Amino acid sequence: MSAYRFCRSDDIGLLVDALNRCWAPYVPDEPPMTPAAFKRSIRDLQVWCSSCMVAFSGSDPIGVLIGAKRPSGTLVHRIAVHPDHRRQGHGRHLLASLGSKLAILGPPRLVAEVPETLAPACALFSACGYAQEAGLTDYVLPVDARGSTGLARGGQASHDAGGFVIPVTVDDLAANGLLGDAHPQACWERSVETLTARKDEIAGLAVASDERIEAYVLYLTRGLEDAEIVSLRSLIEDGGTRLQQLLAHLRARGVTTFRFPKVHAAEIAEACLETLGFRPAAAHRRYAARAR
Repeated sequence: MSAYRFCRSDDIGLLVDALNRCWAPYVPDEPPMTPAAFKRSIRDLQVWCSSCMVAFSGSDPIGVLIGAKRPSGTLVHRIAVHPDHRRQGHGRHLLASLGSKLAILGPPRLVAEVPETLAPACALFSACGYAQEAGLTDYVLPVDARGSTGLARGGQASHDAGGFVIPVTVDDLAANGLLGDAHPQACWERSVETLTARKDEIAGLAVASDERIEAYVLYLTRGLEDAEIVSLRSLIEDGGTRLQQLLAHLRARGVTTFRFPKVHAAEIAEACLETLGFRPAAAHRRYAARAR
C-alpha cells in the first residue's frame, strides 16, 4: 500500500532522506542533500515544509515533492519518484495534492523550472495541466586554451566607459531603487527575494558616474576562479560596454569562468550576452498552472 502525507517543520530529516533516495538517482553529479543544505533552501528559497510531501511504500520514501512558497506563488522546486516506482501515478498524485491544498489556502499560482534533460519531469508537468510559460537558458563565458575569455583585461579601465568601477552590495542597489521590480522574469533562485536572503554571500561591482549607477553585476564565487552571476544589468544603452568593463575587472581579479544560470530573455538580450562572449550551455522550461 502506498501512503502520502504533507510534512511539518520537524520532518527535515525525512525530507533529506527522501531527496537522497528519490531525487539523487536522476542527478548523480549533485552532492547529497544534508540537513544544513535543506535549511539553507528554507532561508534562501522560502521552502515550506508544509508545502512538501513524501510518498511511502511501507516505511520507505518512494516519492518526494519540495515546495517553496512566496506571496506571488508556489515553486515546485523538486519532484521525484524512485526509479523502481515510476509510472504508478505517484508524481501525478503529489502534484494534484499540492494543487488541491493551494486551491484552498493559496497562493493559486504554481510554477516549476525544469531542465530539458529531465524529460520524464517535463512530461509529468504537461500531463498534469501545466503550460510551458517560458524558456530559461544557462550561459557560460568560456575560457580558451590560452586562458582568455575574449574580454578586455580590466583593472585600469575605470574611465573607459565613462564611469568609475566601485564595489556594490544588494543593499546598495535596493537603496537606489535598482532591485524592486527590475527582474520580474528572473528565475526563482535569482529573484529579488533570493538575492535579499543571500545578500551576505553576494559580492558586486558597478559602473557609476557622478550622478548614478549605470551598470552592475552581482555574483557568487565558486572556488578561486569560478563565479556564478546572479544579476547582470546595464541601465543605459551602450552596446554592453559597461558590462564588459565589469566582467573584465572580475577577470583581472582571477576569475576565469563565468556562469549565468536560468536566464530569461526579458532579463538581458541574447545578442548582448553573445557580444560579451557568453554561450548557451543548457536549457530549462518554466511551467505554470493555477491550483485547483
